[in-house]
Amino acid sequence: MKDQLMADEAIINKIYFVREQKVMLDEDLAELYQVTTGNLNKAVARNIKRFPPDFSFRLTDEEYKNLLFQNGIASWGGRRQAPNCFSEQGVAMLSGVLSSDRAINVNIQIMRIFTRIRQMLLDHTELRVEIEKIKMKLDNQDKNMDVVFRCLDELIEKKATPHPRKRIGYKSDEL
Repeated sequence: MKDQLMADEAIINKIYFVREQKVMLDEDLAELYQVTTGNLNKAVARNIKRFPPDFSFRLTDEEYKNLLFQNGIASWGGRRQAPNCFSEQGVAMLSGVLSSDRAINVNIQIMRIFTRIRQMLLDHTELRVEIEKIKMKLDNQDKNMDVVFRCLDELIEKKATPHPRKRIGYKSDEL
């Protein structure tokens, strides 16, 4: 395996699901790039045209509190405002804004991880579809088995309570 700057798990643990997309927080990215969060956000502000709302957005206070609560993110010393989030495309765009060797290498590693996560989700989706197909078949088999058992019950019931047959022909009932 190629030289890695850090364990993939360390990066994966910094990817969150917010507003129906996978994102990374500015403070986590700053830590990975070994810059201050302020400097990262200043670089983004200087290049704001590169970061449309689907690339980067600020969490609402409620979203941030929810994220802190759900994920147990430490909030050292507090922040003046909620963090900026960067989608996969936003993280890719950061590579053009932060040009240190470390930032470039970290970005490459992050992009590979996002790609692996996307592939895992696709693989799981295919499995889910196959499982649903199997469930449908089983449901149909269950319905068919119910019909078979109902018919068997009716046959057993008819055999248990025979109805007198109406005789046809010239034979007497004495036979």
